[in-house]
Amino acid sequence: MVGLKSHDCHVLMQQLLVVAIRDILPNKVRLAITWLCFFFNAIWSKILDPMKLDELKNKAVIILCQLEMYFPPTFFDIMVHLIVHLVREINCCGPVYLRWMYPVE
Repeated sequence: MVGLKSHDCHVLMQQLLVVAIRDILPNKVRLAITWLCFFFNAIWSKILDPMKLDELKNKAVIILCQLEMYFPPTFFDIMVHLIVHLVREINCCGPVYLRWMYPVE
């Protein structure tokens, strides 16, 4: 886990975390984290339906509320709050894959 680049962390978050926590955490906590991973998969996909962006924004708020129920307040900082604004950024700037930093990294 030491020396990972940001792309490696994205792959861990989007693909491997769901598999890694399937039998470790309680069901409600696992479900909230899984929804968060699915949210990230949805916003970083190459094809986005503009009609579903509002639904994604609402899901992000619900996911954060669920995470607040299961994790202590010290877990939440400004970076966790920024998840709510990712959908609005997609509305303004277009799909995320066009602005990725991974080719530069």
